[in-house]
This record gives sequence, structure tokens and C-alpha cells, in this order.
Amino acid sequence: MFRQIHEIVFHGKGGYDYQTVYNMPIWLRNATFKFIEEWYAKQAKENQQSQDSKDQVTVIGKDGKVETPDFLKGAKGKTSYK
Repeated sequence: MFRQIHEIVFHGKGGYDYQTVYNMPIWLRNATFKFIEEWYAKQAKENQQSQDSKDQVTVIGKDGKVETPDFLKGAKGKTSYK
């Protein structure tokens, strides 16, 4: 029970205080906890999907070294900003 109260207060981001959650009817506390838990699970899934996306382009190779971006591979010599 106290862990559930802590999770609601902590992950509620200031929307709930301890006394309010402690005095909630049990069915409402359980529902609130379930909604918060589902929201965080959805956020974690979306974050994982965005990290696993194959469409991401990066200049850091799998070995950790910086690779030359595609638009610079055809450049000859030093580029000038003048």
C-alpha cells in the first residue's frame, strides 16, 4: 500500500500529495496507479521504438568513431566560407 502511494505521489509530478492519496478510496487509488503505470509503459515503448528506428542517420559509427557525413565525401580540398 505505501509503495503504491509513493509511486502515485512521485510519478504524479506534483499532482497528488501524500494525504490526498492516502485518503483516496481504494478503488480510485488502484485506478490512478494503473493509469500512471500504463502511461509510463507507453512512454518507455515509444522511446524504445524511436531508438530502434532504422531511419536514423548518425555520424558516429558502431565502433564509436566519427565518420565523414555524406555531403562532405565528395568535397575536394578545404571548404571556404567566403
